Amino acid sequence: MLNRNVFFEGKKILVTGAAGFIGANLVMRLLAEGEGMTVIGVDNMNDYYDVSIKEYRLSEIERAAKGSRSSWIFKKGNIGDGDFIKEIFDEYSPSVVVNLAAQAGVRYSITNPDVYVESNLIGFYNILEACRHHEVEHLVYASSSSVYGSNKKIPYSTEDKVDNPVSLYAATKKSNELMAHAYSKLYNIPSTGLRFFTVYGPAGRPDMAYFGFTNKLISGKTIEIFNYGNCKRDFTYVDDIVEGVLRVMRCAPEKTDGEDGLPLPPYRVYNIGNNSPENLLDFVNILGEELISAGVLPADFDLEGRKKLVPMQPGDVPVTFADTSALERDFGFKPSTTLREGLRRFARWYKEFYKV
Repeated sequence: MLNRNVFFEGKKILVTGAAGFIGANLVMRLLAEGEGMTVIGVDNMNDYYDVSIKEYRLSEIERAAKGSRSSWIFKKGNIGDGDFIKEIFDEYSPSVVVNLAAQAGVRYSITNPDVYVESNLIGFYNILEACRHHEVEHLVYASSSSVYGSNKKIPYSTEDKVDNPVSLYAATKKSNELMAHAYSKLYNIPSTGLRFFTVYGPAGRPDMAYFGFTNKLISGKTIEIFNYGNCKRDFTYVDDIVEGVLRVMRCAPEKTDGEDGLPLPPYRVYNIGNNSPENLLDFVNILGEELISAGVLPADFDLEGRKKLVPMQPGDVPVTFADTSALERDFGFKPSTTLREGLRRFARWYKEFYKV
């Protein structure tokens, strides 16, 4: 177990992508911790998916901030804008930076590569440069299970070689890890990358399978299940992801020197996944049952008649499976929310949010 060496009391914490799925949940958790910090949130509020969900998340953050000992500040802007990021760092000098802002999605990167370069590469470079010129105690940033590509060895370990991405999105995330390593080595910036595995839950991203399937089912449309149903995903509930991020934030890699007297890079990478991949067909069945139970779908809904098995899509992989042994060893933590419980919470949120 690592010892805590980052304390939030009286500190400023910057969370980019604060109106995003993981970002908003992390901000609310930080505000609930009661450690008397200032949380600065940044988001460009782009319309990659329904902006009303991002606005809903921000309203939930505002509600959480009212009863918190900590302060909440929101700044709308793009991390790809170097001047904007410089202004944020010059004004607030954050001690901890959590970079969750990114253009997400594997398939979208095939048709819209420009936005991935702007946000995931240039944007992350701007964050690194700002951290270089300020006394940042810990940079935590989002990577992705996509970096493993079509790796045949499972479960996926951070010790595995990941030099063969199958999408531009995956390539940008692997690039983030390499860039962070270089900056950690050159400028002694403690950084930790987190490879997230298929995050889901209430108020999630509509482009994710569970959300998109739900939208199609209530519209009477057929859902397409890729690779003829022979896919497995390590679905990880958002609260488990946030718990992992919070524990990691509190334990920055130690600054040490090597035998040559030069700094060793204070750098780590972890998987955060459920360590229990689910078959996509089983996932669809559980989702359907919970949507019926929540009243989103009628009790006599014909789920079988709405399934269509189709080939694998470009950029997709047949299985994701996280080796979380390093996370358990260093933080005593392993995600534990079952798929059924997580989808039940999503179904109840969906019914309330969309007034189904």
